[in-house]
Amino acid sequence: MTTARLRLSGIRKAFGATQALRDVSLEIAAGEVHALVGENGAGKSTLMNVLSGGLFPDGGAMELDGAPYTPRDTLDARDRGVAMIHQELSLAPHLTVWENIMLGAEPQRGGWLKRQEAKAQARAALARLGYGQLELDRRAGDFSIAEQQIIEIARALRTEPRVLIMDEPTSSLAQADTERLFAVIRQLRDRGVSVIYISHFLEEIKRLADRFTVLKDGQSVGSGAMADTSQAHLVRLMVGREVTELYPARVSAAGPTVLAVSGLNAGPRLTRADFTLAAGEIVGVAGLIGAGRTELVRTLFGLDHCTGGVVTLQGREVTGQPPGAGWRSGLGFLSENRKEEGLMLTLSVAENTVLPKLGKFSRLGWLNRRGMETAAMSWIGRLGIKAHGPAQRVGELSGGNQQKVALARLLEYPAQIFLLDEPTRGIDVGSKAQVYELIAGLAREGRAVVLVSSYLPELFGMCDRIAVMRRGELVDCRPSAEWTEPSLMAVAVGAAA
Repeated sequence: MTTARLRLSGIRKAFGATQALRDVSLEIAAGEVHALVGENGAGKSTLMNVLSGGLFPDGGAMELDGAPYTPRDTLDARDRGVAMIHQELSLAPHLTVWENIMLGAEPQRGGWLKRQEAKAQARAALARLGYGQLELDRRAGDFSIAEQQIIEIARALRTEPRVLIMDEPTSSLAQADTERLFAVIRQLRDRGVSVIYISHFLEEIKRLADRFTVLKDGQSVGSGAMADTSQAHLVRLMVGREVTELYPARVSAAGPTVLAVSGLNAGPRLTRADFTLAAGEIVGVAGLIGAGRTELVRTLFGLDHCTGGVVTLQGREVTGQPPGAGWRSGLGFLSENRKEEGLMLTLSVAENTVLPKLGKFSRLGWLNRRGMETAAMSWIGRLGIKAHGPAQRVGELSGGNQQKVALARLLEYPAQIFLLDEPTRGIDVGSKAQVYELIAGLAREGRAVVLVSSYLPELFGMCDRIAVMRRGELVDCRPSAEWTEPSLMAVAVGAAA
C-alpha cells in the first residue's frame, strides 16, 4: 500500500450513553476503492459523517495527505477535498436540478450568478453518469427517488474530490445505471481519487473494491485485500455467524386471483399495465429508472391519480380508490421513500408500527401505550430492529432499522396484498435474510406480494413471476425460470421483443 491518502486513528463518538464508535482506525491510499461494510447500526454512517464534517469526534485523530484533518463542517470538508453522497438524500426539493448540483459553489462575478456557466457545469456532471438529458430547470423534488440519487451523485462528482464517500449509492439504481456508476468510479480511481464505498450488496464490493474494512458494534473487526477474501468471510465478520442461504427455498402454490389489473394508466410515467396476482404468489417488477415501477404500485394503492384502466381486488372493482380505502381492502404499501413518505420520523417505533390501527389501541380517546409498545416489541425481536426500545424515536435509528420499522407496520396491520417498493433498501445481508424469510412466509400463508426491486438477484431469488416495465408500460410478465438476467435487461432497454 502506498502512502495513505487518508488515515483515521482511534476515532470515538458517543451519543449520550450510546457509544457509536469505539477506537476505529482506517487507512486508505490514493487511487483506492475501499469498501466499508457492516450491519445496520454498526457505525458506518456515523464514521463517514465524522469524516465529512457533519459530526465532531469525541477522540482520535485524522490525517489527509499527511496533514492533520479536522473539518469545521461539511462545507469545509468539501473545500478540502472530501465529499459525501448520503444514503438518505440531502437535496433541496424546491430547487431545480442545476441549483442542487451547484449549491454552495455557484460561479459568480461581482456578486452576480453566472447562470449559464453553472448550468454547463451541472450538465457536464450529469453527463458523466449518462444523464446529460435530465431537465436542469425542473425541481429536484419532482423526480423519482432513483433520479434524485443520480442528482446527488452528480453534485458530489462536480467538486472533483480527493476523497469521495459513497453511502449505498446504488440502493435505488437499476443494473444499467449501476454499471454506468461503476465506470465513473473506476475513472476516479485511475485519476488518483480515493473512494470509500459503503454497500450491503456484497457482490458489488467484490467487483469494485481493492480493500475492505468491516465494522461491528462501532469497532473495526477486520480488514484486508478484497481479492484475498470471500463473501462468506465478510458475512461472518459482519454478523458473527454463518448465513448459509440468503433466499429461502419456496414451492410455488398460487391460489385464486386476488388482484387483476387491466389497462391501468396514470399519466406520463405509467401508460399501461396489465397483470394478475394470485394468493400465495410473489410477482416481481423490474425496469430501468423512470420506467414506471414506482408509479405502478403507487397508483394501485391510490397515492397517484388513476387516469384509466380497471383494478379488481378480490372480485370487486376498486379503480381509483383512495389510500384509506386501500388499507381497509387489505392492501399494504411500502414506499421506497421512507424519509418523506414511509415513516413519521418524530414519532416512536411503537407509534409508527401501529399507526394504521390506532383504534385498536385506544379507548374513550386515550391511547393504550403499553399495548402499543408490547406490539412493537414483538416486531423489534422478530426483525432484529436495533433500538433502545419501542419508545425511541424512529428518526434516531439507522436507515436500515427505519426500513424494518416500515415493514413491521405492514405486518402488524396485517395486510393481505403487499405492494413493496424496494423493501430491502439499505438493509444489511443478515437482515435481508430475515426479511426474505418473512416475505416467503407471507406467501406460504396465502397472502400475495408485488415486489419492486432494482436488484435482479433479489427478484430471481424471491419471485414466482417477474414483470418488466419499459417507458411506462408493463411489456412482459413471465415465470422467473423463463428469464435470465441478460434477457430481462434486453426487454427493459427495448433490445428484444
